Parts: sequence; C-alpha cells; structure tokens
Amino acid sequence: MFKISKLSILIASAITASALVGAAGAQELTGTLKKIKETGSITVSHREASIPFSYLDDNQKPIGYSVDICNKVVDAVKAELKMPNLSVKFQPVTSSNRIPLLQNGTIDLECGSTTNSVERQKQVAFGNTYFVINVTAAVKKSSGVNALADLNGKTVSTTSGTTSVALFKKYKRTETADIKSIYGKDHAESFLLLADDRVAAFVMDDVLLAGQIANSRSPADYKILPESLNTEPYGPMLRKDDPQFKKIVDSTLAGLMKSGEMEKIYTKWFTSPIPPKNVNLNFPMSPALKAAFTNPNDKGAE
Repeated sequence: MFKISKLSILIASAITASALVGAAGAQELTGTLKKIKETGSITVSHREASIPFSYLDDNQKPIGYSVDICNKVVDAVKAELKMPNLSVKFQPVTSSNRIPLLQNGTIDLECGSTTNSVERQKQVAFGNTYFVINVTAAVKKSSGVNALADLNGKTVSTTSGTTSVALFKKYKRTETADIKSIYGKDHAESFLLLADDRVAAFVMDDVLLAGQIANSRSPADYKILPESLNTEPYGPMLRKDDPQFKKIVDSTLAGLMKSGEMEKIYTKWFTSPIPPKNVNLNFPMSPALKAAFTNPNDKGAE
C-alpha cells in the first residue's frame, strides 16, 4: 500500500511539474511585449499635422482619433502585463521615417494616418482597419480646376513618403498628363504650398485634405475634387512576425468596434468641434468604414 501511495505521489508530482512548465511556456513573452516588459516602457508614435488623426494641440501634446485608439491599446498592454505604471513615451514621426523607426525598435506602435497596403505588408504588419479613405486632390475654387485631368501642365504637392503621387501617375485620366510634383515634409507644409499658390493642387487622402482646409485661414477658398484615385484602409502599424502583440492590438480594436466605443471616438473627432480651432469637419462615417467596423480585418490595399 505504501509503495502505491509513493508511486501516486511521484506521478502527481510529475504531472504538476509538467503543468507548471507548460504554463510558464505559455506565458513566455516574445517580440514587442518582451521588449516592453524588460524596458518598463512602450513608445507610441504620433504625427504633428495629420488632423484629426494624430497631431499636436496648442500645448504640443499629441491628440487625435488615432492617438485615442493607441491609448486604448496601451491600456490593454498594461492589463496583459500587469504593469499599471507602465511608462508611455510618444515619438514624433513623418511619412518618410515611420517604417524605419518601427523596424529598428525606436517605436513600438504607430497610430497615425498610414495606409495599410499589400506592398507595405512586406515590411511591417497592421492591426485592424480603423479608417477608410479616398485619395483625391484639394484645389482653390478660383483655380478653374474641376477634375484631375484639368491639372495637365500644372504642379501639384503631396507629402513625402505617401502613396498619393504614385497613384496619381497611374490614374487613367492623368497618366499621360504633364504634371510636376513638389513634396512637403508633412501635410501642413504640403497644404501651405497650395495656400501660397505655389501649386495648383494638394493630392492626398480626402479626410486629411478636409482637416487641413477646416483649419486654414480661409476654408471657403478651397474644394475637394469628387474623383477618387484609390480607396485605402488605415490601420495601426506594428512590427512583422509578432503574433503576441498583434493579438492585443487586433482584439482591442475589435472590442472597441463591437462595443460601439469606436463609433463614439469617431464622433468625437469627425462630427464634433475639435482643437485647436473648435472646427467641425462634418465628415460622416462612410459605408466602407461601417463595414470594416462590422467585420474587423487587416486586409491591405492593392
């Protein structure tokens, strides 16, 4: 009887040890979560002039639709790692350096106005789509430009590192047109080129154009052309091959979408007065974005 009890104890001990090893293995952190745990901090990137997604307020504090979403992801990371006092650092990025800074570990999560494309997915990963845009152009009403084809022989601006000009050159109505491009370092600089009449149009995502126009000196001077070069999804950007962190990002966004919280965040930034001038963009949610909220996904644009 004693031998059986001893054997039972040994078996039970082995099972317990095996379970503990399995649990430890399941909890082993990798990728971004491991980095965050070891450093005690997470670095989130922001843009300086991507109104209303990610920009600086009058106190030089990062605010916006994407920043609010990123903060929800950070809260989820704090809960997952049981680190309520996790240090959160914000790092400004541009269209040109956002991918390199993510790849080299300077930033851990990019929430701005970045198109999720199949081409970019070769370098980075994206979380669930949180916005859908149309690429088009803003012009002055006095310019006589009513369609993209009217820009033949003229100069346009766009922001360095974006997909806009490449799309513009491939557009069937302008692919043979003689159009020159000037690149701004950010959206504010690109728009200023239009405001100062150095270019005839600013080619960019419709909602970003609306943000620049709404916060300009004379919003009534501008219009956005109705043509669309492409429809593109925005999503939070993170490093490739990092399933643990991506799971937190995706589940957080999906939860916001299914609970209705994402729609409230949208209303706050797109159909309500926003800083710094308390201008209302009056940019209702599109059917494409409603569909993305109903069926969360990270599909990239071709």
